[in-house]
Amino acid sequence: MIIGVDPHKSSHTVTAVSPATNTAVASLRIVATLAGYRALLRWAGSFPERRWAIENARGLGRHLAQWLIARGETVLDVPTTATARVRELSRGGRRKNDVIDASAAASVAVLHGDAAVIGIEDETTVFALLEERRANLAGQRVRAVNQLHALLRDLVSGGARTALTAANAAKILRTVRPASPSERTRKELCWDLVSEIRAVDARLADISSRMIVALDENGTRLLNVDGVGPVLAVRLLGRTGRASRFRSAAAFANYSGVAPIEVASGEHARHRLSRSGDRQLNSALHLVAVTQVRMRNSAGHRYFDHKIATGKTRNEAMRCLKRRIADHVWRLMLADERLRHRKIEEPFVAA
Repeated sequence: MIIGVDPHKSSHTVTAVSPATNTAVASLRIVATLAGYRALLRWAGSFPERRWAIENARGLGRHLAQWLIARGETVLDVPTTATARVRELSRGGRRKNDVIDASAAASVAVLHGDAAVIGIEDETTVFALLEERRANLAGQRVRAVNQLHALLRDLVSGGARTALTAANAAKILRTVRPASPSERTRKELCWDLVSEIRAVDARLADISSRMIVALDENGTRLLNVDGVGPVLAVRLLGRTGRASRFRSAAAFANYSGVAPIEVASGEHARHRLSRSGDRQLNSALHLVAVTQVRMRNSAGHRYFDHKIATGKTRNEAMRCLKRRIADHVWRLMLADERLRHRKIEEPFVAA
């Protein structure tokens, strides 16, 4: 039995679908609490052979999915776009409710192969959390600096330089002598923003330290790749998850959006990079490629020059380099993952 789940913040709707006939057998709505989870598991006990298909199991359904996995259940993640396709194709429209969404999630898991098995959260989740926190802090700092620039522009002739730091802004503010209430208010707000930027800088430094510790504990060899520092290594590991979930390097390249797709056929076939895929992962690979091209002694620079020498344009050579880096990064992460598993499985031998 496939049990489809349409999760919401305060409630979850589940529908049991028979894989033989693809028809709904029973439905249930629970409150999103531990008591509701227990009631759900008792209800599902009438289906001895079952799998759970949770829509957006890495988002709203994360807590329920991890709770079920911890109790030995098999959980599949169904993308929201896949359930939308099932609703539209099976019903001829976008009409929806919770029961329809739950049965659509189950249908996708049974028939269409768009569902992915969810595992228990591991160290890759730690990397994803750290990367998301750093991105939020970086965005907060950019907004504060932009506001500070705008205030200094109205407070000081010519404003401040583009590369503005808290120390530079404080130095400028010490020379300002407000001549009106509005200027006095601007200066006070500037000092508030300077304090905010200093606090964010301290948090960013703390996150960077946590990233380095997490990478050391993971034992990854990504830092040996030219152009990959702690921040990019954490982003690559966090966005990729378990490297073994991809069947091949080509599957990883397609997921990260660096696999070229054909845009013109015939004698003059042309290719371009896919605009789909994980854009954050794609951005990380692009930064690695750009950095390697700028490093004169790197293997990426030599590969890029070789492609240019064979008649490729700069864009075509960069596409080739990004794909090559994606293949290398995936193989390296896969080898590290297998090495960690072997160490865990090896029996302890006393000296």
